[in-house]
Amino acid sequence: MTHTSLRGGAGQPAGPTTGTGRQYVDIGDLVLESGRVLPNVRLAYETWGTLNDAGDNAVLVLHALTGDSHVVGPPGPDQPTPGWWEGMIGPGAPLDDRRYFVVAANVLGGCRGSTGPSTPAPDGKPWGSRFPRLTVRDQVAAEKALADRLGITSFAAVVGGSMGGMRALEWAIMYPDRVRRCIAIATTPYFSGDQIAWSAPQLAAIRSDPNFRGGDYYDGPPPMTGMAIARQIAHITYRSAREFNTRFGRSPQDGEDPAEGGRFAVQSYLDYHGVKLTKRFDPNSYLVLTEAMNSHDIGRGRGGVAAALAMIRAKLTVAVVDSDRLFPPELGAVLATAPTARPLITIHSIHGHDGFLIETEQVAAVIRQALAEPD
Repeated sequence: MTHTSLRGGAGQPAGPTTGTGRQYVDIGDLVLESGRVLPNVRLAYETWGTLNDAGDNAVLVLHALTGDSHVVGPPGPDQPTPGWWEGMIGPGAPLDDRRYFVVAANVLGGCRGSTGPSTPAPDGKPWGSRFPRLTVRDQVAAEKALADRLGITSFAAVVGGSMGGMRALEWAIMYPDRVRRCIAIATTPYFSGDQIAWSAPQLAAIRSDPNFRGGDYYDGPPPMTGMAIARQIAHITYRSAREFNTRFGRSPQDGEDPAEGGRFAVQSYLDYHGVKLTKRFDPNSYLVLTEAMNSHDIGRGRGGVAAALAMIRAKLTVAVVDSDRLFPPELGAVLATAPTARPLITIHSIHGHDGFLIETEQVAAVIRQALAEPD
């Protein structure tokens, strides 16, 4: 297997751009893999650029667990955070909106406008505990319905990192005639036992919060203590041991003495990220999306991973982060054995899994390189 290595400096992203802002499309009833029908599904999305007459200049950007459709741009009235992949979309950016029609949807089961546990069920009350379990393939089926509504005949590329990379892979397998390039970054062919193990205490933390009330908490205080703990556990996996040791080590938090019951600096850092997520994310969505990731396995029902990879017809670009301990490089390397895969690319970063969000110059170079290949 051929291998390519990237370091900072190549593919400098362009400056900021603005999109359409959040839009909505109703895709109707969705039949899930479980056989259940999820009625009246709505997806929230943003777009940049213009779809051509052939409907084939589109690029689909797929976000990770707690991301959303707001890939680039400042916060707004219905958007509490700035774009999570700044510099990736706009004139001169890797996803140049003068050439491409870029689409990003909030994932099915999320909480930023798409149908999820916090949205009204047919009886007008939040779905809560009644919201069905989803798979990654269910989420991709919803995104395919969105593409149909927008008049997209095929995607020049489907791009995703982490959970978004799972969906990018499923897009290339489920709808091979709709995807010309698949760019899968910091992701995996299946959620491993180790990854499921890390998920388990996160799920338990939320469900053990007294305010969880079986998932039907929307008329009272939400289980934010549990979700803050879940986020702290997750954040440990998002960053590398090297970063924690070099950035924080055993340093105490300013003004606090661990010997007297105070916190270490790394504890304060995790506390901050736990509380930060509670201000913008629904705990039930965290559960639904995490369990969808747990079920991820491209080989399920297809004769195994190798058989599934052989179903991909798109040009496949796989990039891994060398310090990623949640989605380790060896799992990404499996993806790069697909018949249509290009040489595996390694992104170098001290930041662990979050390197796919932080190392923007290297990620930009990955996307530019993939898009430079002729159709």
